[in-house]
Amino acid sequence: MLATAATGCSSSAPAARSPEPTTTTTSSLAWAGTDDGFYEVPDPLPPGEPGDLLRVQRVGEADGHITERVMYRTVDATGADRAATGLITYPEASPPADGWPVVSTAHGTTGIAAPCAPSRTVAAAPGWGVDGVWAMTDYIGLGPVGERHAYLSKVDEGNAVIDIVRASRQLPAAHAGDRWVAVGHSQGGHGALAAHELAAEHAPELRLVATVALAPAALLDRVYGGIDPIVTTILTMMGAYGAQDEVPAMDPGRYLTDDALQAAAVFDTGCLGEITEALIPVAAAGAFTADPRDTEPARSLILDNDVGSVAVDGVPLLLASGTDDDRVVIDRFRDTVDRVCRSGQVAEVEVVPGATHDSIIGAMADRVATFLEGALAGEAPQDDCPDLLAAAG
Repeated sequence: MLATAATGCSSSAPAARSPEPTTTTTSSLAWAGTDDGFYEVPDPLPPGEPGDLLRVQRVGEADGHITERVMYRTVDATGADRAATGLITYPEASPPADGWPVVSTAHGTTGIAAPCAPSRTVAAAPGWGVDGVWAMTDYIGLGPVGERHAYLSKVDEGNAVIDIVRASRQLPAAHAGDRWVAVGHSQGGHGALAAHELAAEHAPELRLVATVALAPAALLDRVYGGIDPIVTTILTMMGAYGAQDEVPAMDPGRYLTDDALQAAAVFDTGCLGEITEALIPVAAAGAFTADPRDTEPARSLILDNDVGSVAVDGVPLLLASGTDDDRVVIDRFRDTVDRVCRSGQVAEVEVVPGATHDSIIGAMADRVATFLEGALAGEAPQDDCPDLLAAAG
């Protein structure tokens, strides 16, 4: 997953919005500068609402689709207005009468530094087998120059995933409707579940139709077997380090050893590969003077940012993971499923024998497409929770 939580959940409610999208003359927002300059956030931000486009840059045309790199407004866990970046890919084909559905992807862990944003290197947003507009946020703090990502902040992730759907509806050529689905893997599973739980309040003018979470990061206050102690230590370090800009009480010096603090410099200079290489030895040796998972105020922040305990009526959920996943171990997944089901959520659940953390995406590709197509077509969802709860006793 390289995925932990560590920022507060408070968020001011967004202003009421019209159910009709605000169309923007994208030529007035077209970015003509350098790629690096695109990620320099206007200071101050111009007036606006969550989802309003700030910049648009054409970055690709392939297979009948156009991809735009976008900067758009959103709101972080402190209630502050922020600029987020991401990708929006849309068909050149004629849209249906009610507009294309939007697939909003929450991506897996890349890092917490600005250069680790997927929109800096990825050619198009993923579509997950759905004909429609495809969007993928970088999350708040990934992309913009000089910022740091508050890793696994429920509100930061969820709002960014939702508000890029609003942003897509401001691109006239995209013809995006008001129906959307959230999909994520690993950290993105956490982000998709965050959006699932926050969508009705944050964006009541949109219609969330379904959510998919593959190998979701959750229950990060606890540790399981295998290499999970090392994985979760690294993730907890990322969370503690990333949270400090939004939550001053999360001073990493309160929790990390001197060696861990020195190694944590990689968070501002490297992405996932460099982070893993630098921190595995530190995590194995013991990175904490006080474990954030057991020590206040970090423990409460981790719990506040967890997902899976809020049922959303009328929005089915698909959860899946593999038995050979060593980053979101299967016991963590099963406990997450139990939490989700006990909340009253309608959910399909799939455990794929032999699937790893990475291979679960391909293993579930057809199932995800079928699930999303069925939800968008209005088909009655499958609910595996009653049987799973009965079996659990």
